[in-house]
Amino acid sequence: MTEHLVSLLVCPYCQSGLVLFRQEQRNDRVLEGTLTCQPCAKEFPITRGVPRFVGAEGYAESFGFQWNKFGHTQLDSHSGVPISRERFYSQSGWSPGKMAGRLVLEVGCGAGRFTEVALTDGARVVAVDYSSAVDACFRNHGDKLSFDVLQASLYELPLKRELFDMVFCFGVLQHTPDVKAAFMALPPFVRPGGALAVDVYERSLRYRFHPKYVLRPLTRRLPADVLFAWVERWVPRLLPLSRALGCVPRIGRRLRYLVPVANYQGILPLSPEHLVQWSILDTFDWLSPRYDQPQTAGTLRRWFEEAGLVDIEVLKPHHLTGRGKKPTVAPLRS
Repeated sequence: MTEHLVSLLVCPYCQSGLVLFRQEQRNDRVLEGTLTCQPCAKEFPITRGVPRFVGAEGYAESFGFQWNKFGHTQLDSHSGVPISRERFYSQSGWSPGKMAGRLVLEVGCGAGRFTEVALTDGARVVAVDYSSAVDACFRNHGDKLSFDVLQASLYELPLKRELFDMVFCFGVLQHTPDVKAAFMALPPFVRPGGALAVDVYERSLRYRFHPKYVLRPLTRRLPADVLFAWVERWVPRLLPLSRALGCVPRIGRRLRYLVPVANYQGILPLSPEHLVQWSILDTFDWLSPRYDQPQTAGTLRRWFEEAGLVDIEVLKPHHLTGRGKKPTVAPLRS
């Protein structure tokens, strides 16, 4: 972690500032040490360059396994195509030219596919994940002094409030135990005039017939390594069948969903090798999370309204997406 991060952190229990005790430092990064809250006598370790505010991954264990296994797969710098960049800007509605110098909070960073986009365009990024995916994110971006990552619960973020110019949370909310509470945890960290963008799986009749829901009652209970071994073995064998069904005139796009593998042929401009990698990754992502809770557009809009945000938009450039801004002046209450 950088020393600059200390000025942004607070104790998640009492909101007091934290004191840094270094044990190992390299250049401007603290690799090992402790953050201490003196008023409540809590200590939080810094290990492998990452401050840790949770002792276990809980419901997010499969994501830690997933992103340490696929640390580079979805990075644009690895695939050679701007898939993450296009999704980041189409969902956030933000402009690449206005990222430089902005303080950005990313909640649920995984291995850092969107972190890379914001950093490339000049933002200072604080990334958070509940799982050990923070280690993959640090390996990918820890050489940049405009980047910090910490392991913490979305429900108890150890950060000062109303601090960030932009806050985003992509690919996360539907996988939390309480989706509304997870959403409501985010707006307090947006500064007045700042922006919030989130996405979530859309709850629809078509989505509920997705074949993953037939398998999930079993697969989400399997140990991550056992499930991954199954996915890694069978996805390359099932992909040709999915692709063949996809070629059926008029109804191919729907038929191929009968095969429970992620098939991005004709959808993402990836090489054949990367298509298989993404298929294994996202098939595992379908089947492994403990929670998978889609939401409706109306529900998402209502949450933004309840949080007091303005300029609200709910749309679907990729997943169901909501975005809004925090008013610069708090509304008068009757």
